[in-house]
Amino acid sequence: MSFLLRRFSFYFTAFLIAISFNFMLPRLMPGDPVDALFAAAQGRMDPAQMDAVREMYGFVDGNIFEQYIAYMKSVFTLDLGPSVLMFPVSVSEVITMALPWTMFLALGSLIVALIIGVSIGTYASYRREGVFGQIVPPILAFISNFPYVVTALLLFYFFALKLEWFPLAYTYDSSLQPAWTFEFILSVVKHAVLPVGSMVIVGIATWVFNMRNAMINVLGEDYVTMAEAKGLSSYRVMSRYAGRNAILPVATAIAMAIGFSFAGSIMTEVVFNYQGLGNILLKGIVARDYPLIQAILLILVTAVLTANFIADLLYVWLDPRISN
Repeated sequence: MSFLLRRFSFYFTAFLIAISFNFMLPRLMPGDPVDALFAAAQGRMDPAQMDAVREMYGFVDGNIFEQYIAYMKSVFTLDLGPSVLMFPVSVSEVITMALPWTMFLALGSLIVALIIGVSIGTYASYRREGVFGQIVPPILAFISNFPYVVTALLLFYFFALKLEWFPLAYTYDSSLQPAWTFEFILSVVKHAVLPVGSMVIVGIATWVFNMRNAMINVLGEDYVTMAEAKGLSSYRVMSRYAGRNAILPVATAIAMAIGFSFAGSIMTEVVFNYQGLGNILLKGIVARDYPLIQAILLILVTAVLTANFIADLLYVWLDPRISN
């Protein structure tokens, strides 16, 4: 219990520090949305009108400490105010519309990369002295160094722009209405292939090496040697004996990967104009929609810290010695 409290205290403190930086970031940027409106009006707005606009958008008057207290209250009550970009729609509503698409990309790419990576890592460990085990892991390691944006741009250029195999943008065909129909689901999948594919290509090496290293450690155990001596097939030894035990340390890395997968999906969405948080974030930056920018960054911070906290709990559950 003391270990759990220590880890919770650590991550809660990290969360408070992160949202404090989140509070300061927009205030270090020049201007605000009201200043932009004043410039667009070419000086036709008087100070009283500007104050009225600031109040309409929910911007708090007062010193920096009073603004900070109001911001912290809005965070913990989830009252994030209206969006400047989509006024009078609230920031919470904008997030609610965009978040499911980001989750679809992040979790979808993670699941695909995990399945393929674990399979390749298992086979590469068992055939590590062969051609497959010697060539494939280094190639994947090289590809994994590519940023998400670079991989996304390459796929976009070749498969969407040149070959026209996949759509150029958006989450589904604009002529369709969202519904649980085969046509709509097929359109969603088709629009997600390139964004998910770019994230899978970059992320797959992590699972290959995690599983490969875990398998190599397990393959030296006595029960694996005994299974091989019984004449069991290679597939059964890998899946039933070695693989089942090697997957445990890999499972703890999944929680941590969820947070980083969210960050990767946000960058990928910008390339494909995918209607998730990344696309909304870019539009919010252009419009200086500080409440929306802060809300999206808050979601990213929360996702990463929560995923790391869950990973710590999984480590303790798998190996109780860590708590000591």
